Amino acid sequence: MTYSLRHLFHQKLAAAGVSALFAVAATPVWATSYGAGIENSQWYLSESVFECSLVHEVPGYGRAVFRHRAGEALSFYLESEIPVMRPGRGQLVVEAPAWRPGVAPRAIGSVTVSDQPRAVTVSSREATLMTQGLLQGMRPTVTRAARYDDRPVRVQLSNVNFSGPYSGYRECVSSLLPVNYDQIRRSRVPFVSGSTSLSDTDRQLLDNIVTYVMADSTVERIFVDGHSDSVGSRIDNRALSEERANVVADYLRSRGIDDDLLIVRGHGDQFPVSRRHSDNRRTTIRLQRQGERPELQQANGPGMDFSG
Repeated sequence: MTYSLRHLFHQKLAAAGVSALFAVAATPVWATSYGAGIENSQWYLSESVFECSLVHEVPGYGRAVFRHRAGEALSFYLESEIPVMRPGRGQLVVEAPAWRPGVAPRAIGSVTVSDQPRAVTVSSREATLMTQGLLQGMRPTVTRAARYDDRPVRVQLSNVNFSGPYSGYRECVSSLLPVNYDQIRRSRVPFVSGSTSLSDTDRQLLDNIVTYVMADSTVERIFVDGHSDSVGSRIDNRALSEERANVVADYLRSRGIDDDLLIVRGHGDQFPVSRRHSDNRRTTIRLQRQGERPELQQANGPGMDFSG
């Protein structure tokens, strides 16, 4: 090979090497993806009158849960014992699985990724859009940078075997109680000055409490505490507060609450919660479950507001 030919050959090799180098540099960093395949995609329904949940195991990551508590809207969360995503802002989309090429993904919105075991939690709107996507054969996907480098991490929900458990979930939701424990464990019935009468709104609240207590056998005490404002004599206020407590307790009894569950007390104006008289004319209802630590036995002490 002559000098000129060898020189031209080496020039071509060098150019090819540079081109290969740029090609490697331009190659995108591959994402780490977690998701079930066709062979191992499962959805499990957990159902009761208190809560309906759809649970999906995400191999290598953890689990995805659609949760619908009584008295609340649908929510969703991702749960993992090992944090793999960097805390911050991630993206939630609904995209087609690999066997449906050409279907454009739909953006649902951004999500907040935390360093807690429940790394991602979304509200009812986003959760509903995710279930709609699953029913349409799509895969909801959360994407966020990895915890310790810049590679994207993708957590996908498989639509395979979703529709059957979802039908059961809808039936479960139709049988949920109107309220959950957190919503009625501390409740308040207000009264106008000098009154002991219940309004329709008060009766609805008390009916919800009765419905819940009848379903939850772990409720072992119902504290009913009557209160008054400070207008008038203390003797009259004590009597008025007792009557208010008894009105509420009698209504609960009339709806089927066992008298053994009830602890009924009147406190007069002894435990105000506000400088406004209207806030202090009230009866509070507090539920206590088995195993819960008994709280201060007085109805309202310092720092305790049972306004509901």
